Amino acid sequence: MGIDESDVLGRLARLKARPGAIIRQISAIFDTKALGYESSLVAAKVDPARLERAAAVISQHPGVTHNYERNHSFNLWYTLAVPPGSRLGLAKTVELLHSLSGARSTRLFPTLKLYKIGVSFDVSGSADATARAVAPAFSEEDRAQAMAFEVTDADKRMIRVLQQDLPIAERPFDQWAQQAGVSVEHFLQAAQAYLDQKRMRRFSAVLHHRQAGFSANGMGAWAVAPERQDQFGALAASYAAVSHCYLRPTYEDWPYSIFTMVHGQKQEDCTAVLSELSRAGGISDYVALYSTREFKKTRLKYFTGEIEQWEQTVGRASPA
Repeated sequence: MGIDESDVLGRLARLKARPGAIIRQISAIFDTKALGYESSLVAAKVDPARLERAAAVISQHPGVTHNYERNHSFNLWYTLAVPPGSRLGLAKTVELLHSLSGARSTRLFPTLKLYKIGVSFDVSGSADATARAVAPAFSEEDRAQAMAFEVTDADKRMIRVLQQDLPIAERPFDQWAQQAGVSVEHFLQAAQAYLDQKRMRRFSAVLHHRQAGFSANGMGAWAVAPERQDQFGALAASYAAVSHCYLRPTYEDWPYSIFTMVHGQKQEDCTAVLSELSRAGGISDYVALYSTREFKKTRLKYFTGEIEQWEQTVGRASPA
């Protein structure tokens, strides 16, 4: 970057300083499914008068990483993950959260097919919001490669360390290797292997979207005929502003099968991308859901025992 080490460390410290931090965390980002976790997007219809209470109950689950109010009759949307060997499992956990939150209706939207996952922001402000990307950052083929590897106890020890926020220090990996009980060389080789195996999607800075200037995010949900889903999913994944693209189940009260997440500096940017995608893909039946409140946003912590503890305490009310 043409600057010295002390300047890099100083700038990182300022970018992470609260309040107003732009960088949320610098860490490894692992593929949840490749580590044996079961996860799903979940939507709930909640009485608006009870929404804050319901969101608070749901956010208490350690496996809930994102929890938003959106402008739809399904007004509460959250992501949930449970570890391998979960006592309740995903479906029963959602049933319990449905009951505890007082939701009128709850729908599971697990990933049936992954077309793209990978957030990348143009912070220069000069890129066209509807620009196309070269290739998906992480795809179904990458996930299939990652799933071929068994997660060992040694892997879990490494992952627990790699998922932490990187210390702002001259030799941060020395500290992490010591925590993992291995040499620095061994630690870095393991991290590189996770990248090569696709179990680690990337090692990068995760930004506070709004502080970085990307205050809008829109979820486009598309009604696409089964024979056109793969074609449309690939097209949607080619847009740089589309960070996530999935095939998910449909229901009688939800006919939309392709989900696309779009980020922009303002809502008009997201609307422009969705409109262009509708035109290019020839799909006019879609809804655009925008976040109106953020109740929780964090990274999933793998192999820490927190979810198992929640199941032991809150989950006792549910049959095994």
